[in-house]
Amino acid sequence: MANDKIDLIYCAGGNRQFAEIAINEGFKYGSMMPFTVYFAPYFCDQNWKNPNRQSYFEALAKHKPHMATVLDWERMGQLPEILAWAEEAAMHVNVVVIIPKVQNGVNLIPHVIGGKPVRLGYSIPSSYGGTALPYADFIGWPVHLLGGSPEKQLRLTKYLNVSSVDCNYHMGMATKFNKFWLGGKWVRLETMAGFISKDAPYRAFEISCKNMVKAWRGDFKGDLL
Repeated sequence: MANDKIDLIYCAGGNRQFAEIAINEGFKYGSMMPFTVYFAPYFCDQNWKNPNRQSYFEALAKHKPHMATVLDWERMGQLPEILAWAEEAAMHVNVVVIIPKVQNGVNLIPHVIGGKPVRLGYSIPSSYGGTALPYADFIGWPVHLLGGSPEKQLRLTKYLNVSSVDCNYHMGMATKFNKFWLGGKWVRLETMAGFISKDAPYRAFEISCKNMVKAWRGDFKGDLL
């Protein structure tokens, strides 16, 4: 169930204005690493398609985020490497996020690594990647949702014990289409404002942030902000 105890994280580096808007609207801040960041990251993610262990852990040592992912677990024989990443990450963070993608593998993951609690990452399926495991595999675990649209993330709270989510989908909709999120649908900004300006993507993003925070708190009424 959506509530204000779930950490809502805007996860994208490289643009100070988007990050500042998200933080001002109640999001925590995160980024894939290594990347340019303008605020202290609460959450760090690695590039699962092109991981670089040395540069990633240099970034974790520098920023000391609250929470960070480790290498995605994609093959059974990869588990020792995953746990080694997790042990190293535990030196710099408070919560370690392991992203299982191996059938029948979750029961092999310890709940505590290096003295730090483990949270399972669930990657919402998209063209970029995704988790194909059944929801039942995540029973008994706190879960971090990676990526996906606001409506997909909110829907998953019915099936998973969601403790945190990261997102930047609404940034893409704002920059590509000047659209903001309105409770399951996307609205072009000019239908509300009557014009398009150079600041339109930022305004659309701001409205999405406001509506998403309301939705996660359970008090979104579908109103335009």
